[in-house]
Amino acid sequence: MKLSLPNLLTLGRIAAIPPAVALFFVPTVWADWALLLLFGFAALTDWLDGYLARILKEESAFGRFLDPIADKLLVSALLFMLGATGRLPDLSVVPAVIIVMRELLISGLREFLAGIGVALMVSQLAKWKTAVQMMAIGLLILGRQSGEILPFDHWGAGALWIAGVLTVASGWDYLVVGFGHIAASRKK
Repeated sequence: MKLSLPNLLTLGRIAAIPPAVALFFVPTVWADWALLLLFGFAALTDWLDGYLARILKEESAFGRFLDPIADKLLVSALLFMLGATGRLPDLSVVPAVIIVMRELLISGLREFLAGIGVALMVSQLAKWKTAVQMMAIGLLILGRQSGEILPFDHWGAGALWIAGVLTVASGWDYLVVGFGHIAASRKK
């Protein structure tokens, strides 16, 4: 396995999770901003690793395997930490749970389909879902810094609900496509 720059960026996204989790336990303004910067860099690598892999012609099976896992680990860890530290306003835990459940379900579906020789490609809707999730998490990270002028917590909660809707829609799309492949494989 060659560790290309795109793969190193993906691994860096995973490596950012422990310090991000640790920053949740530092109750200061600087820690919230440091967490936002760390998360923002990690979220940026979600786009950058794929872009670099394509332009440098370094796409790999390892990268295709690891990239979605890195995304799911980062999003799930931060959603759990936002919930555990009381930074998910009101009922915003509902879309957070939906997001984590969908990620597990689609990961299982991808694994099953890989076993029958089918690759489930990332849809454009799923890319939008990820972008809105990342934006929501970033806003929620700054939730403790909210005020009347900049209500980050309310904006983050709203974005998380939008991400929840996109999560259900993209998950449904994947299930329809996935079950179509499963049905076709049984007819062979």
